[in-house]
Amino acid sequence: MTRKLVVFVGFILTIIVKSFFGYYEFLGLLFVGFIVGVIAHEGVLGGLWNAALAGAFGEIVCAILFILLATFGGAALFGLFGGLVGFTVSGISSLIYVILDIIYYVIVMGIAGAVGGIVSSKRK
Repeated sequence: MTRKLVVFVGFILTIIVKSFFGYYEFLGLLFVGFIVGVIAHEGVLGGLWNAALAGAFGEIVCAILFILLATFGGAALFGLFGGLVGFTVSGISSLIYVILDIIYYVIVMGIAGAVGGIVSSKRK
């Protein structure tokens, strides 16, 4: 049911949308979810599942990249410790935000992937 190559393509596209198209994130997620659903060729449930996985993995990697950037991107004077202090202070609120973002990505991309799965199953 899970097609690894399709999830990987969706994962890369999700990272691109999150990184470069912040203002149009919702439309980008819909588009990426639809593409993943169409490429999966597994109907509604297959498109939903593959797009939801791609969205979740993409958001998790973006969150990890943000944590690394916040940790090691502190002021040049403080180096590692400046970023660690800032991340520790906002750690719990950041974790809640990341969990809510993962849920958002899974829902939006899953619905678009299901629509893409419907389209691809009618084309067979």
